[in-house]
Amino acid sequence: MSSEQIVENKMGTMSVGKLLVNMSTPMMISMLVQALYNIVDSIFVAMIEEDALTAVSLAFPIQNLMIAFATGTAVGINALVSRHLGEKNFKRANQVAVNGVWLALFTAIVFCVGISLTTDAFFHALTKDEKIIAYGSTYLHIIGWLCFGVFFQIVFEKLLQSTGKTVFSMTTQIVGAVINVILDPMLIFGIGPFPEMGVAGAAIATIFGQTVGTILAIYFNVHFNKELHLDFRKYRLSGEIVGHIYSIGAPSIVMMAIGSVMNFGLNKILLMFSSTAAAVFGVYFKLQSFVFMPIFGMNNGLIPIVAYNFGAAKPDRIKRAIYLASRAAVIIMVVGTTLFMLFPAFFLGLFSASEQMTAMGVIAMRIISVHFILAGVSIVCSSVFQALGHGVLSMVMSIVRQLVVLLPSAYVLALAGGINAVWWAFPIAELASLTLALLFMRRIMRNEIAPLYKKAEVAAE
Repeated sequence: MSSEQIVENKMGTMSVGKLLVNMSTPMMISMLVQALYNIVDSIFVAMIEEDALTAVSLAFPIQNLMIAFATGTAVGINALVSRHLGEKNFKRANQVAVNGVWLALFTAIVFCVGISLTTDAFFHALTKDEKIIAYGSTYLHIIGWLCFGVFFQIVFEKLLQSTGKTVFSMTTQIVGAVINVILDPMLIFGIGPFPEMGVAGAAIATIFGQTVGTILAIYFNVHFNKELHLDFRKYRLSGEIVGHIYSIGAPSIVMMAIGSVMNFGLNKILLMFSSTAAAVFGVYFKLQSFVFMPIFGMNNGLIPIVAYNFGAAKPDRIKRAIYLASRAAVIIMVVGTTLFMLFPAFFLGLFSASEQMTAMGVIAMRIISVHFILAGVSIVCSSVFQALGHGVLSMVMSIVRQLVVLLPSAYVLALAGGINAVWWAFPIAELASLTLALLFMRRIMRNEIAPLYKKAEVAAE
């Protein structure tokens, strides 16, 4: 298909403000739905008994690792497809898309085999409680054996996002999450025609939701994503393209894995004081997702916009998109900080917090929320780096923030000032991350965005 037959994609023509809203709103909504689903899902599992909830919680790092590989791969695919479409190199865009689907298949097979072989050993390394081990092994075996849905759903959703079809991407995520929530109680407790399956039912509901989401995402790509043609006979797996995908996506994989390490390390520090301190951190982590998820959704819309206009040599549109995204992130974070400052006791009450937990949690939420505004700008910068193929810069920011600064600061503050001092590690770490982000952004603006003006002048002549 020649470039003359293709109408310019909206990412190169629509006003940047309208485009950012158009691209981001569906993903912001879908990510909020996902955040809500995670809480509802835990509520249903907890109704079985506390050991069941503990088992599923212990399985989360493995699930998170799957999501990390799927999302990191898809981020690389998204950025490259958008860039090549901006360059009007449609053959290359389709090659990247086909290679991405093959990667989803191969990665799913690796996890399927790996989880099957290591699940029992994984749970025995964590606990000696046979009931928790039985619950956890049952749950994780099912998630591992049938993990293909999560990989294909995420990759096909990113292909939709790479061409601006974010409404379709939102639809697949919401439908999958809603089906999961509906099936959870039915399969767990044996409602209607289903037998009572307990934890296994929760796993099957998750797999079924992912599978339906995958089918929808494939359908939308085939019938509505006209800029991409997934011809598996024409385009073969390419080591060179796979390398490019992972050069962008690998840092995202590492960043998600680092988050798990940080979570584990901080819980170890908090448990020096009490289990209540760890519970406060857990509640905070759930609540903050409703503040951060809209920004992550917006950035999912920002990445293809920046990548496309970089390929199309339109620097003014790139700068405008970055400015508007940063402004929106700051506004969202101001709202989040205000809510955490004014209503911490109310939010803690949603989790049936004890008097002791509420007293500790109110102080923690007010201190931690100080870093929200800084984090908003850092997240936008990180997304820009990924869009331009510099995912390693995002990875460096994440490593410095979570491992180099946050954990050591938390430990020193714990020894020097007690539990209430620990929470200041979050603003300290975020300040370090933002400093790096601004330094990286300055270099990229000078070395990569500024030269686009000359490239655009040459193309116009």
